[in-house]
Amino acid sequence: MPSVPLLLAGAGHAHLVTLQRWRAQAYRAPAGSCLINPTAQAWYSGMLPGLLAGRWQAEQCCVELAPLCAAVGVSLQLGEITQLDANTQQVQLADQSRLRWQWLSLGVGGTPQAPVDNDHSIALLPAKPFAGLYQQCRVWQQQDAPQRLAIIGGGAAAVELALALARLLPATQLSLFSAGPLLAALPARAANLVRPLLRQRGISYHEGVTITAIQSGQLWRDTQAISGADAALLASGNIAPRWLAESAITYDATGAVRIQPNLQSGSHPRIFATGDCASLPDCPHNGVQAVRQGAVLAENLSQVLSGGQATRPFKPSRHSLALLATADEQAIAIRNGLALRSRLALMLKDRLDNGFIRTLRGD
Repeated sequence: MPSVPLLLAGAGHAHLVTLQRWRAQAYRAPAGSCLINPTAQAWYSGMLPGLLAGRWQAEQCCVELAPLCAAVGVSLQLGEITQLDANTQQVQLADQSRLRWQWLSLGVGGTPQAPVDNDHSIALLPAKPFAGLYQQCRVWQQQDAPQRLAIIGGGAAAVELALALARLLPATQLSLFSAGPLLAALPARAANLVRPLLRQRGISYHEGVTITAIQSGQLWRDTQAISGADAALLASGNIAPRWLAESAITYDATGAVRIQPNLQSGSHPRIFATGDCASLPDCPHNGVQAVRQGAVLAENLSQVLSGGQATRPFKPSRHSLALLATADEQAIAIRNGLALRSRLALMLKDRLDNGFIRTLRGD
């Protein structure tokens, strides 16, 4: 069985930043280290709504992984992990091959969860992975767009995708179903700015409606049929891959690995985790936090790979600037309880998004 000193599982935002930091520092990972990812490209989630709304081209929103890996001595292996044994330090891939690792860093993200009671009468499309969402939306744009598309979720991703899809699929009737208030994790002002936009774009929205079942072409809340749909986009809270919960690692209710401030697993110190597949108190799952984790991960991984200890803690930011795309010439900037929609906010978002991609490419 092949053995590697470091296995990076998944090309999540934190892993991308780690590789970029190492390249900037001229750091070389131990010989034999590798990154396993299902695709040769990594998509930047912050630009996906703009891509669907027609503001970007696909090549502007993703990064080729091979050059980034090669720059720091990490090999790229295309594949998907299906099994992890944390105790024996092994992973199994979809092709049944196995790898043994000395250090493992998890950046495999998560996927939205479909209602458990589901007879598959409605086509379901998860918002992640982004490559699959983009390809399906392209098919819908060119042919066979659903007449009625339900969006299940009420957070920033669900709202951004709803506004973008209204541009991409103008003949499709869009309905958004939020289990709680819209944008509940953000200041109330943000939702107050979004609601008129949804109405103007012809998107019906329903707050406080938890979809518990899909039966006979209908979305159900408990015993009540709420709405019919031809397809549904799952953009609600993410759950970690099932194989994580079967790996002997300590995890939370969503299957995410419980980590310490230095990003190490609390139960298995030779495992690090970041992004949506990691659980840290007071740390929300969003791209801003994952990107910031990347700098800490880069330092701590290089320390343990050199025989030292992972000493740098990650401190979640409570007042990060959030920028929400509205599929037009403006964006919503949110910080410190305030929210403002303006052209300047879109200019700032574009600058930050493009800057992030350019940095990863080494431009």
